This record gives sequence, structure tokens and C-alpha cells, in this order.
Amino acid sequence: MKIDKTFIKKLQKHDKKTQKVFYQLISAKMYGVCLRFANSTDEANDIMQEGFIRVFKHIKDYRGDGSFEGWVRRTIVNTAINYYKKEKKRGYKVELEYVKKEYITNESAIEKLSFNELLAIVRDLPTGYRTVFNLNVIEGYTHREIGELLGISENTSKSQLSRARLAIQKRLAEIKTKENID
Repeated sequence: MKIDKTFIKKLQKHDKKTQKVFYQLISAKMYGVCLRFANSTDEANDIMQEGFIRVFKHIKDYRGDGSFEGWVRRTIVNTAINYYKKEKKRGYKVELEYVKKEYITNESAIEKLSFNELLAIVRDLPTGYRTVFNLNVIEGYTHREIGELLGISENTSKSQLSRARLAIQKRLAEIKTKENID
């Protein structure tokens, strides 16, 4: 089924059958977005549920500018950011020790990783690192935009991204070492 203007109008009228079809069409893609931001599948489920509640609550605000899927994705990403902010206020903060050494990885080790293994590496990052990594590398936000969204400085965003990359490189180097041992 194609998501066209008629379909969106039905969504804006809160048609339950259309909402169900829409959820079935797009939920897998949006769950992938949630997984990248979450520490666990439970958190991803919470973000997804809260995100779709926001989508259906604010569907009337969609003006038709840009793709509808893009609008939904941005709503889900913003929900993940809000989730991160709530966790940050609660004092949930895990930081990796500052990694001073750069690690070189073997591309063959990367090529052999499955999507789930790559996802696990990203999910193992501390919340701040993971959030900045996802917003910058995956979603394409600038450091200035990330700073505004998360209430951090542009330099903090850059630092968190740098540390996220180093942590990912370290993990990939560990995988390479293990691969060479096996």
C-alpha cells in the first residue's frame, strides 16, 4: 500500500484501521532508528511506543512539506532525544574512560560483522556518545544542531563524537584481535 495524501488525511482523522496499516508499514524502519539510540530492546520499545503516540497525536501538524516518512522519522528521533534528556536529568550517565590511543581496524573484520553485531557495538556506547554518533553520522545533524537539541555545547558534541568513534575503533580492534587468534 502506498502512503498518499488520501491515506494521510485518514490518519489525520484518527482512523484506527488506517493507523494500524500505517504502523505495520513503517514500524520496522522506525524500530531500527529506536534501536540505534537505545541501551536495550526494552528502551527501544519504550521510545517506539512514545514516538508513535507523538506521531498520531501530532499528525494534524504535518503540512505536506517534504516526505511523510521523513516527518515520522524526525518525530521518532526527537522522541529518542527527549528520552535521552530525561535519562540525563535522572543522573543516568555512563562514560568510557578517555581513550588516548587510536586503534587501527582491519576492514575484513568489519566486513564480516552482521547488522546486529554492528548495532550491538553502537548500543554499547555510553548514552551521550551513542546519541551524538547517531545524530551526526546516521541522521546528518551538525554539531551546532546537536548542541541545541541536547543542551550541550558544539565542542562537547564534537568531543562526544570523537570519543564514540574511538570506542567503536577499539571494539573493532578487539574483534580483529579475536579473529586473528581464532
